Amino acid sequence: MGRGVLEVLLVDAKGLAGNDFLGRLDPYVVVQYRSQERKSSTARDQGRNPSWNEVFKFQINSTAANVQHKLILRILDHDNLSSDDFLGEASINVADLISIGVEKGTSELNLARYSVVTADNSYRGEIKVAITFTAAKRFLHCYRVYACEVDVIGNLEVYVP
Repeated sequence: MGRGVLEVLLVDAKGLAGNDFLGRLDPYVVVQYRSQERKSSTARDQGRNPSWNEVFKFQINSTAANVQHKLILRILDHDNLSSDDFLGEASINVADLISIGVEKGTSELNLARYSVVTADNSYRGEIKVAITFTAAKRFLHCYRVYACEVDVIGNLEVYVP
């Protein structure tokens, strides 16, 4: 499929649903592309409408066309006294974004809101992100050899005018 860098701008979330023991949410996001994960900061005391404004970069190095190119954003509530609570997730297919980026050098999905859902597809709010893919630059190094000469010891000498 392609090689390059996938850059994710995590902006904010709105209307997150969740229950916290003390009644307030301290959400953070785990952004995942295949086996790579990045974690946002915790939006302390921002409740159901947190803001992050953070950028995450993922190295893309895939030549297989049949691989799923999905970006998953899992939102969790940070808890001090118990394990963190899963609030929901958004899934974004980035296969076309990567394909176009490979062809044109770069491509982007402008800021947009994506539904945050649970495993049973229950709506839990929305998350706003922008995504850019920049293809790796390819360099081709060519050398033209005009004449070669082998000396008596067997070393090759190359002359390039």
